[in-house]
This record gives sequence, C-alpha cells and structure tokens, in this order.
Amino acid sequence: MTEQTLTPESFTRAAECLRTLSHPVRLQMVEMLLHGKYTVTELAEACGVLQHVASEHLRLMQHCQLLDREREGRKTYYFVAEPGLASIMNCIRTRFSEPNLKSS
Repeated sequence: MTEQTLTPESFTRAAECLRTLSHPVRLQMVEMLLHGKYTVTELAEACGVLQHVASEHLRLMQHCQLLDREREGRKTYYFVAEPGLASIMNCIRTRFSEPNLKSS
C-alpha cells in the first residue's frame, strides 16, 4: 500500500471542511445522517433549530461535499456523501461519550 502525499492545497481544503464540521448542530446532523436520510424539517426538529438555520448548516456541509441530497416526490432528503465521516464520528463517539468524559 502506497502512502498518499497531501499538498499544501489539500491541507487547506481539509482544514476548511474540518472547520465546517466543528459545530455541535452540524455534528448532530452528521450523526443522524449516518443512520439514514432526512429532510431539512426532520433535521431541524431533531436538532432544536429553526428550519432556515438547519438549511444553512446543510448548505455549508454540501459545499465541502460532505453531504448530498436527492428529491423523492415533493421532499428533499439529505444523506452522507463522504464515507470518511463515519470514521470521524466514531472517533468523536469514542473520545467524547459520557463514560469517557467522566474518567478524564
């Protein structure tokens, strides 16, 4: 297996996407979307934010190609487009789950 080399531009793009993820609501949305497709209304309600706020969070994550969307009839469903998000969320779950926080 060969190791891939990252360019300075690659690090810049990666940092932009990681900054985009670094919001509690966005992380909560990603966690939900790893388990299925949801509409903006469903995500907004589950995350306790207004629909237009949820739409903006989703737009930012789509811009980094972390999420995508598809229309089914009159509804638009969002889903994870970047498979690496599962690994990132697993790392977050492992490090920040309640039992781990209490022992820190």
